[in-house]
Amino acid sequence: MKRHFFIFLVVVIFAGTGGYFWLQQSRNDNDSNQLSLYGNIDIREAQLAFNGSEHIADILVQEGDRVSKGQLLARLHTELLEAQLAEAEAAMEVQRQVLIKLETGSRSEEVHKAEAELQAAEAQAKAAYDSHRRVAYLLEKKLVSPQDEEQARSQADAAAAQVKAVRATLALIKAGARKEDIAAARALLAERAASLKQARQRLADASLHAPADGIIRNRILEPGDMAFPQSPVLTLAFLDPVWVRAYLPEPMLGRVRPGITAWITTDSYPDKRYQGWVGYISPTAEFTPKTVQTSELRTRLVYSVRIITCNPDNELRLGMPVSVDIVLDQNVAENQSRPCGAH
Repeated sequence: MKRHFFIFLVVVIFAGTGGYFWLQQSRNDNDSNQLSLYGNIDIREAQLAFNGSEHIADILVQEGDRVSKGQLLARLHTELLEAQLAEAEAAMEVQRQVLIKLETGSRSEEVHKAEAELQAAEAQAKAAYDSHRRVAYLLEKKLVSPQDEEQARSQADAAAAQVKAVRATLALIKAGARKEDIAAARALLAERAASLKQARQRLADASLHAPADGIIRNRILEPGDMAFPQSPVLTLAFLDPVWVRAYLPEPMLGRVRPGITAWITTDSYPDKRYQGWVGYISPTAEFTPKTVQTSELRTRLVYSVRIITCNPDNELRLGMPVSVDIVLDQNVAENQSRPCGAH
C-alpha cells in the first residue's frame, strides 16, 4: 500500500514539474515579441528668472500651484522702468515733429516774410546807390571831400551785399530742407523708435509669466529679494507630457525604433495603462545604472531610451517607478498618431 502511494506521489510531482515547464515555455513563446522595461518618470523643469535686475514686488503663486501658459507669476518694481519708458516716448515724439517740419518745408507766412525783407533790402540798396551818385557828383564840383565819397560808396556796396544775402535766404526757404538733413532726421527717428522698443521690452520683462502649463515646484526667492537674470525665482515642472527613462539591452536595438507605441503601468494604478511612444534612443552605450535591479542586466552595457507619454490627470509623478511594455518589430508608419501634442 505504501509502495503504491509513493509511486503515485512521484508520478504527480513529475507531472506537475513537466506541466510547469511546458507552461513557462508556452509563455516565453507567446512573449517573444514583447519587451518589458523598467524605469522612472522624469519630469521636465524650467528655472524661471527675470530678464532684468530689480527688487521683487510680488510673487503671485505658491509651491504646488497649477499654472497655465501665459499666467502672471511674479513682477518687479517698475517705477524706474516706467519713467524710462515715458522719457523714450517723449524723445521719439520730439524727433517725429522735427522730421515732419523738415519734410513739410516752410510755411507760406515764412516765405512772405522773407519776400518783404528782400523788398526792404532792395529799397535800402537803391537809396544807398543814389546817395553815392550824388556824393560823387559833388566831389567833381569840389564840394565834398574824397572821404565822404568813399564812405557813400561803402554804404552802397554793403546795401547791395545785403540784398544778395536776403535773396539767398528766400531761395533756401522756398527750396525747403536738404535731402541729407531729412535723411539724418529720419535715421535719428529710427534710433528713437528702437530706444522706445527697448524701454517697452524692459518694462515687459519686469513681469514673469509661465512659459507652459505646469506646477510650481519651488519658490526660490521672495518679495523684496533682488532679482537678477542669473537667479531663478521659481521652478516650474512641465507635467504633460512626461518622460520615462529606461534602459534598452543591446540585442533589442534592431527591434525597437523611435516612434513605436509603448504602454506604461504603475504600482499606484495597476489597472490603468498609459499610452506612449518611444521618443529617443541614445546613440552611445553605458553601464546599467544601479536603479535597474535585474541581476542579468547588471554587468551588461545598455542604451538609454526615453518613452514619452501624456499625463493629463497628473497621476505620473517625478521619480515614480514604472513598467514599460513594447511590442517589438512595430511598423513606425502605423504609429504616427500621438495621444498628445508633444514631441
